[in-house]
Amino acid sequence: MTLTVEDDASAHRTPATLADRLLDIKRIYHEPDITRFPRAVEVLERFPDAERIEVLSHQAIPGLYGNEGNVEDWVRIKRETLVLGEKKSLSARRNERSSDWIAPSTANGCAMACSYCYVPRRKGYANPITVFANIDKITGYLERHAARQGVKPEPNQCDPIDWVYDIGENSDCSVDAMVSANVRDLVDLFARIPNAKASFATKLVNRDLLSYDPRGGTRVRFSLMPADTSRLVDVRTSKIAERIAALDDFVEAGYEVHLNFSPVIVHEDWLADWAELLEQIADGTNERTRQQLAAEIIFLTHNEGLHDVNLGWHPKGEDLLWRPDLQQLKRSQSGQWNVRYKSPWKGRWVEQLTDLIGDKLPTCRVRYAF
Repeated sequence: MTLTVEDDASAHRTPATLADRLLDIKRIYHEPDITRFPRAVEVLERFPDAERIEVLSHQAIPGLYGNEGNVEDWVRIKRETLVLGEKKSLSARRNERSSDWIAPSTANGCAMACSYCYVPRRKGYANPITVFANIDKITGYLERHAARQGVKPEPNQCDPIDWVYDIGENSDCSVDAMVSANVRDLVDLFARIPNAKASFATKLVNRDLLSYDPRGGTRVRFSLMPADTSRLVDVRTSKIAERIAALDDFVEAGYEVHLNFSPVIVHEDWLADWAELLEQIADGTNERTRQQLAAEIIFLTHNEGLHDVNLGWHPKGEDLLWRPDLQQLKRSQSGQWNVRYKSPWKGRWVEQLTDLIGDKLPTCRVRYAF
């Protein structure tokens, strides 16, 4: 049986124990001459017993990506495999939803295995962590980019004052911080940039981050959903109760803390489950935390290809995620078939959930919902 954070009550005691539960790195694929980067050397020293395998590119690893047979080893690959590479193309992409900009990645992939995650769709039947070792080049780019923006001319739903940069679009920074110091470097960077802040969503409570000094420059968006649903689809993540219990601590440590209600998964009793969750948040946080809360709401989008992958390793989760009676097909920009909740129904469900938040957690501003 796969050992998960949810399976072991002791897993939350220290970050080191949590890292040991999630990661048992046995092989590291790396690009040629990767040790010219000090960050790569640090990561290799962190896992001294791992087999080192040189590859031409972190994006094309024979036998790992694009190998449908890897579905049966989905979780084992996440636990045992790490990739080291260089982020060669640096750009900040406009977003205007969760952030003003999507920062160039310092990592992608994840040791967790949420069955609805969109990242595996791009990587092909395997999704271990890839660490980009040229962190100095990435942070330098971000500092110059933020300087070019100047003062934010007017408030928007991302933030009333700062330009917001999402630093974790394709990974979970709480997990990344267990592998390298990239996340710490980013938090330090945005602590000193006067007109910008970092932002990332997470499903893992890594209390190591409480020792950082964000000084309000990093927004942590804790992803939350009803606990019963989470136990089925949030594989290898922190318990919902543990995430709620961490909210006050992260605010106290100097982070801005928001909530990421994502994905919202509809089933017959979904609204009652969400009412219970919102009450747990209200009861489990102090006034300071509640007053600064804001939330984004994202209803589930699933994918036909990912559905087929999940049937090979975690079919029970698909009972919730794949609901043809509630969903409609829509072709994505990449040409894949996605499924989303049927338009007339989804509009009513969005309204019901936002009304429920207003009733149960009235100080929590909804930044956007779709």
